[in-house]
Amino acid sequence: MHSLDIDQLKTFLAIVEARNFTRAAERVNKTQSAVSMQMKKLEETLGKNLFFREGRGISISADGERLIGYARDIVDKSNEAVAAFDDAALRGSVYLGTADDYAERFLPAILAGFSRSNPLVEVSVTCENSYGLDKRIGAGELDMAVVTHNEIARSSELIRTEPLVWVTSSRHIVHTTKPVPLALGSPHCIWRKAATDALDRAGVEHRLLFSSYSATVVSAAVLSGLAVAVLPESALRPGMRVLSNSERFPPLPDCQIGLLRSGRPRTDVTEALARHIRISLASMGNADGSYIDQAMDPFGVEDKVMTDIDNIARPPRPASQQTLEGA
Repeated sequence: MHSLDIDQLKTFLAIVEARNFTRAAERVNKTQSAVSMQMKKLEETLGKNLFFREGRGISISADGERLIGYARDIVDKSNEAVAAFDDAALRGSVYLGTADDYAERFLPAILAGFSRSNPLVEVSVTCENSYGLDKRIGAGELDMAVVTHNEIARSSELIRTEPLVWVTSSRHIVHTTKPVPLALGSPHCIWRKAATDALDRAGVEHRLLFSSYSATVVSAAVLSGLAVAVLPESALRPGMRVLSNSERFPPLPDCQIGLLRSGRPRTDVTEALARHIRISLASMGNADGSYIDQAMDPFGVEDKVMTDIDNIARPPRPASQQTLEGA
């Protein structure tokens, strides 16, 4: 019976998370050819194909899916064992908040990467809207939170900028309805204000059909063809289509993401997590939209772990865009 190589398993998990061999190679500090060779050896050890090509992307085979859980358990136990004998290893707990708008996209990579590097640290996560997280930070309930950056409302550190776009269902024509039905965030959401202000300036009739603190609810309204919404580009999903100015939907300000810190004492653990969040969000593609190729289908399209989402239609981005400075 063959033994599994832990380094190969770490590379395999990096590919699962990065959804791309090139980006995985950067994460594990190896060349792409070295990563490919490692996966070839891992497949030879198991006698199974773990990946298959799909357009410009890759997908994980059924055997690859089976391996994910085992690989994570083995790598986690290995890291935990090494950390247990490392007197310098970080230990303790940290309280993190994340806005619902970013949880699905960013939280898995943040938690997985930090846990592998610091297996003895416990991370408690609170997920709600930026307004609520701001209140929790002020009350000292959280150490830090990933929120929508808003210079007027809160003093967060800007850590990422990406386009904010109008989205509709690719299978429906609800965007042609007059007035346009909208699915937007809570009254405190600056995207909501940016959207309605832009439509008002453009003279486009609209009505608020759905209002929710939950990004999942807003996305569901879009995918079901019930309403048009505004989302950060990284939140695009298969089944969505980006609307352009030629379809009477005016340009929107950029979406800015910030890291909000509390007045709680800063420790080595909290500083390590803050540093990891900055690096993780900065490395998740460029603001030109190339990270769209990493998006996953949360509804299990074709029952695959990873999907090629070239079917997401995006018009060219306007040459110049504003920055949100919401109320």
